[in-house]
Amino acid sequence: MYPPEIIEGWERIAEREDYFASLVRGKVHKWAAVPDVLAAMDEDGVGESWITGFGFKDLGLCRLCNDYALEAASESGGRLKVMAVVPPTARGAAGEIERCSSLGAIGVGEIFPDGQDFDISNVEETWRLARACHESGMFVMLHTAEPVGRDYPGKGRTGPGEAYIFARNHPELRIVMAHWGGGLFLYESSREARVVLKNVRYDTAASPFVYDSGIFDVCGMGWTRGKIMYGSDYPLLRYPRFERMLDESSLEDDAKRDLLFMAARDFLRGNDQ
Repeated sequence: MYPPEIIEGWERIAEREDYFASLVRGKVHKWAAVPDVLAAMDEDGVGESWITGFGFKDLGLCRLCNDYALEAASESGGRLKVMAVVPPTARGAAGEIERCSSLGAIGVGEIFPDGQDFDISNVEETWRLARACHESGMFVMLHTAEPVGRDYPGKGRTGPGEAYIFARNHPELRIVMAHWGGGLFLYESSREARVVLKNVRYDTAASPFVYDSGIFDVCGMGWTRGKIMYGSDYPLLRYPRFERMLDESSLEDDAKRDLLFMAARDFLRGNDQ
């Protein structure tokens, strides 16, 4: 969700935020503010949304996004929960994570490794983020990209291999890998990988852009139950498009409930452990 100041001044911001510029100038980009998401929730029958701002390289812009989202959540009657954004290697990032946690944020993300010049496979760059999230009791959500079949601006450091290394380096950290972890979830069929990925979950954001409805069939397999959570990539996509894919899949009703609600509820309860 973008604060009005960013929507109105995006061209000036894009001059110094190259990753942001590449996305907002894309053909499918859409702006959305808090009233838009609340209206969409009402129309689509969505009870609760986890919202986030954009992961800028500039900490001040991230703080502006965080303040906007946190205020909206406090006024939403529990319908909105916030994931805070920070540039992970910036001075002051840990303090911003702690501040947002004290104001009710549930996690940190979505972090853009390429867009924020952040190497998730290099522990020297990741330990500060991991420590701040762990000590604040928050999970971290990382953008991950498919290794083949779909291109992102500068996607070289965000594939399933790098994501696996990040999880291995930080076994104490609770992690959500966006976009099915770029396929990392498939490796959970390996007993050895499941040990490393014990605290990792995956979201389904942007699935209609990449997969057919068969991708959701895997959510009913024993080794994926409770590991995959619905994510929309709103405002690019909304729930009805995912609902059609689910209806076309062979997923049973109880597995659908896990995907759409139970997995996220149980994962969030881990914040209090």
